[in-house]
Amino acid sequence: MGEFTQTATVTQQETVVQPYIRYDPEYVRTIPGIVKIVCIVLNLIGFICIEFSYFSYRPQGSFFNTVAMLGFWFSGIMLVFYLFHVCEKFHKIPWLKIELYFCVAWTLLYMIAASVAAATSIGAFQAAAFFGYCAMVGYGVDSFLKFQAVRAGEIAQGSRTVHVQQQQTVSTLTA
Repeated sequence: MGEFTQTATVTQQETVVQPYIRYDPEYVRTIPGIVKIVCIVLNLIGFICIEFSYFSYRPQGSFFNTVAMLGFWFSGIMLVFYLFHVCEKFHKIPWLKIELYFCVAWTLLYMIAASVAAATSIGAFQAAAFFGYCAMVGYGVDSFLKFQAVRAGEIAQGSRTVHVQQQQTVSTLTA
C-alpha cells in the first residue's frame, strides 16, 4: 500500500581537554594570540595619546579612554586566561561566544570613539584616532576569527570532535 521511511541522526561529540592550569607561551605565536596582543598595544597607545594631552578632560577624550581601557583590561585578562589555560580548565563556559560579542561591540565602539576623536582639531586626539581605527580593525579581525570558530563548533582551548551518523530505515506496508 505504501512505503514508510524513517531517518535517525546520531551525533556524538567528544571533547578532549587537560583540566589543569599551566603556563603555555605557544599561544602568543598563534594568529588569535598575535591579534590579541596587537589590540592590547593599540588600546594602550591610544589611551596614552589622549591622557598626555592637555585636553584629556574633554568628553571626546574621556569616551575614547573608557573604550580603550575597557578593551585593554578585557583583552589583557583573556590573554592571561589563554596563556595559563584557564579557558581550557573551564571549557563549559562559552568563551568564544563571549569574546565574539565583546569584539563585535568593541569594533563598533572604536569606530565611534575614533571618529569622535578625529573630528577634533587637537593633534593628540587625531593621533589617538589613528590608533583607534587600527584597534577597530584588530577587533574586527578577532571578531571574524571568533565567528568562524563558533560556527565550526570549536571550543576556546582543547579539542572537540563531532561524529554524525545517519541511519535510514525503509519499511513497506502492504494490505
